[in-house]
Amino acid sequence: MFTRRSLLGVGAALGGLAGCGVPPAYVAPGDRAGVDLSARDKRLSWSNWPLYIDTDDEDDSRRPTLEAFEERTGIAVDYTEEINDNDEFFGRIGPALMNHQQTGRDLVVVSDWMCARFVRLGWVQEMDRARQPNVSRHLDPQLRSPAFDPGRAFTVPWQSGITGIAYNRRKVGREIRRVADLWADDLKGRVTLLSGLDEAFALLMQGNGVDVTRWTADDFHTVCDQVASRVRAGHIRRFTGNDYIKDLSSGDVLACQAYSGDVIQLQADDPDVRFVVPEEGGELWSESLMIPNLARHKASAERLVDHYYDPEVAAELAAWVNYVCPVPAARDVLASAKDQETAALAEDPLIFPDDTMRARLAVARDITSRERREFARRWNGIVGL
Repeated sequence: MFTRRSLLGVGAALGGLAGCGVPPAYVAPGDRAGVDLSARDKRLSWSNWPLYIDTDDEDDSRRPTLEAFEERTGIAVDYTEEINDNDEFFGRIGPALMNHQQTGRDLVVVSDWMCARFVRLGWVQEMDRARQPNVSRHLDPQLRSPAFDPGRAFTVPWQSGITGIAYNRRKVGREIRRVADLWADDLKGRVTLLSGLDEAFALLMQGNGVDVTRWTADDFHTVCDQVASRVRAGHIRRFTGNDYIKDLSSGDVLACQAYSGDVIQLQADDPDVRFVVPEEGGELWSESLMIPNLARHKASAERLVDHYYDPEVAAELAAWVNYVCPVPAARDVLASAKDQETAALAEDPLIFPDDTMRARLAVARDITSRERREFARRWNGIVGL
């Protein structure tokens, strides 16, 4: 399992440039496009996370949905699973982008809170929706206009997910329905929270009744005060990346902050593991596709993005990765599948959230570059990063 944990190392330092008035960091709109070779050079380079695309059951080096694009278009795709951490990747390609140089990549996928940095710095190109009719038609309305990229001009969700609570129903002995339920006395020392600032804060604010689309610095510091107090009291066992999966499976932890897609995979081995979107709400997040500045195959990259918004293709991908599908129309495709297990995925609210669940989901306002240094220092001091 890969992690979205924020290390806040080199990437944080570079990310802060947007708020420090450093002239070389920001790239003006007129300086972002390179010579597009798509018409004569039928290839492109795509960087993604590990285990984030469908593979063939008999040969995991083959990627059926990607091969279908290559066969249909004649465009060869160099697909690289090189992204293991948002900040690490930011630090890897940031120096080239801030110095107006090519990255060697035509398409990348990072978490939306990191996409916000790229967009603010002017490091990605606006996509041409004329080449993307599927995106225009099928993108989930709830994901269409995040605060950092109104109208999704620069980013398109690859997959989405929910940050909520996972717990072992049999071992806890009751339902967990609210964030406050994590702080019950009998769960002391058996609860974990996510270590990454961007991954953790929204759900905790929602537990306080905060509208995370417009949270304030006071809301953030209130959460920090609460978490610090529970760390001192020994209630929070530790802070984790995706390794909460191991703790929950072993029984060392009874309840934790978790990602919806991970829990679907856990439930295959242990049906007692449950995932809940708390009554106060849960965070709906995305990891999105972007075209970096000076990409040499922009038009081909735009075609590839649109390929994955064909409901048939999106359904095939969703059946493999089990995250929230950003193409709601894929639900009907899966529902009509002859295979019963595949058809059942159409009814899974963690892949296709129903109206009741959607009413409790919100896309959180991202942390701005001006806020990040202060907030990261406070949060990392509590977490021990």
